[in-house]
Amino acid sequence: MILTRIRSALLLLALAATAADTRAIDGVVVIGHTSIKRLDAPTLARIYTGRVIEVDGVAVTAINANAGSEVRTRFLQVFLNQDEDKYTAYWTVRRYIGKGASPREMGKSSDVIRFVTSTPGAIGYIDASDLQPGLNVLLR
Repeated sequence: MILTRIRSALLLLALAATAADTRAIDGVVVIGHTSIKRLDAPTLARIYTGRVIEVDGVAVTAINANAGSEVRTRFLQVFLNQDEDKYTAYWTVRRYIGKGASPREMGKSSDVIRFVTSTPGAIGYIDASDLQPGLNVLLR
């Protein structure tokens, strides 16, 4: 009886820890210019790794948050399944072999929003808390 209660308590703790981990990586919203329709996660990953430069006939310009920022860390985890070191190494190799350069970085969500809304084909990501009415949400 006591052993069953201990197991149940441990199971509840494990479930709570899993839920907390999930919440820690949520909250990233991918936004885009109105010229771009919704994206799926695989296409988004190919855009941010330079393998797709056009979506539905529209040239895409991807914007990153600054390296080391919390929103970029969550974006890389959730959508690219990478950490900062792997992503930076990936782009270092691509640049060296002449396959392009990593997406431009912007420090503030307001800068990302301004760029994305005013530049045809632009996409970026922001923290969900910075989401404003009227933005074209491509992926959550």
